[in-house]
Amino acid sequence: MMGDPGSAMPLTHRGARFELVPSMQEILCLLDDGRLLVSRSHLQNPSVKAFVARLERISFTHVLHPVEMSDISQAYAGARVTARHEVSGSDMQNYARELFRRAVKLRASDVHIRVSSRSNTRILFRIHNDLEFQEEQTYEFGHQLCTTIYQAMADVADATYETLSSQDARISDRSKIPFGLDGIRVATSPQVDGHVMVLRMLYNDANNSSDTTSLGYTATQAQSFYLMKKKPTGINIVGGPTGSGKSTTLQRLLSSIIRESLGRKNVITVEDPPEYPIPGAVQTPVTNVESEEERARAFQSAIKAAMRLDPDVIMIGEVRDTPSAKLAVQAAMTGHQVWTTLHANGAFQIVDRLVDLGVPAELVCDPAIVTGLTCQRLLKVLCPHCRQPLDQVQASLDQFDVERVRTAVPNAAIYVRGTGCGHCGNAGITGRTVVAETILTDEPLMTLLRRGDRPAAIDYWRAAMRGQTMLDHAVDKIAQGLVDPFQAEDIVGLLDGGVRRLREMAQAN
Repeated sequence: MMGDPGSAMPLTHRGARFELVPSMQEILCLLDDGRLLVSRSHLQNPSVKAFVARLERISFTHVLHPVEMSDISQAYAGARVTARHEVSGSDMQNYARELFRRAVKLRASDVHIRVSSRSNTRILFRIHNDLEFQEEQTYEFGHQLCTTIYQAMADVADATYETLSSQDARISDRSKIPFGLDGIRVATSPQVDGHVMVLRMLYNDANNSSDTTSLGYTATQAQSFYLMKKKPTGINIVGGPTGSGKSTTLQRLLSSIIRESLGRKNVITVEDPPEYPIPGAVQTPVTNVESEEERARAFQSAIKAAMRLDPDVIMIGEVRDTPSAKLAVQAAMTGHQVWTTLHANGAFQIVDRLVDLGVPAELVCDPAIVTGLTCQRLLKVLCPHCRQPLDQVQASLDQFDVERVRTAVPNAAIYVRGTGCGHCGNAGITGRTVVAETILTDEPLMTLLRRGDRPAAIDYWRAAMRGQTMLDHAVDKIAQGLVDPFQAEDIVGLLDGGVRRLREMAQAN
């Protein structure tokens, strides 16, 4: 080999300026001092020639050195040793802590660390439900960051980070998380060209209030919750997609039960794992399992164990499969008040989901068993200081969209998201608010559902029970100037279902 790589660093390793795929790194290495190390037996390789042509095209000064493949491997190995030396484990933990502090300062709900051999490491924060890019690092840096978080900071029985497996953990050591968090939930997964880690920030201010109206629920919906809590038995289900605030709603409802009963009710939760602290409740975690099958069995065992602990109220973190659905209904039938969550698109769709999970329809449609159905979403709240009247920006929008919104929300001052200001950190958004539908079940409603007459059940709910759909709730908040109508449509759907536009297009043709 002509010369020793010494302290020269490869420009063709992962994350570097001229990053090459692993197969090319076996036969070629460009060092930052201009030396281009090429395997003697691959000098005529078309890929090598193409790389040299690329350097010449951009006028990058280099000198080609034919070497042995072992010399090239040694050059890359030296770079890896140097990289490990430059970022120690303690330094990486300090970086992780600072990353968490930045996320909390911006009130991010999640931190995404995407480690890719093709595009380095990208770090993003989810803020007000939007993923926002924060910074880019090398592949090696991202890999070491994920390994450090999982192996040195998380509470795990098997502290080995496996990039080819999906793993779950939690960081709860107070010395490793910033003020304002109760913990950080860790989830990892492999991806085609690397791996990804998602960190859910679990804020500890969720128990500051047990008032659901401060989340965005209406007074009528809060009254429905009050009546659900008054029923000694039955199951109450909160539906919605991931990230819709279901856990926060349940936390507030259970906290209010404990407060209103002066602690006389035994509230037991079964969670996978517990997200928010509920003072006064017995919170039982389901953790340290290696597969979904083991997780399901552990969850079912925990529900059965909770039923033997003399509970008044049982909260099941999520109904996710047939056994847990049947156990939840069984608990409601045997003298317990049960609260749980379920992935569903609407309050009435919760009935369909339970039947799909194998619960008999006659049980699902019994108001003595299923006592409450709720479904919710979260909409972004406009900054009151920089929001813009729709009148001022409508010229730049699709006129069909503007007319649809004005038809759905007549006689109201409609606002859209502004460009941002000092009050909102230039985001144009100050938080999120719930839009929801709540159903306090009764015999006439459930009779209609048993008969399969969903339209009649909805009409009865809206007319006789003062029911309000999520779309109705969103329209009210648009009319109040709280939310952007077009952003609201991204979450709850078109305000008129798109029917008017399709009708006009059909007439035009």
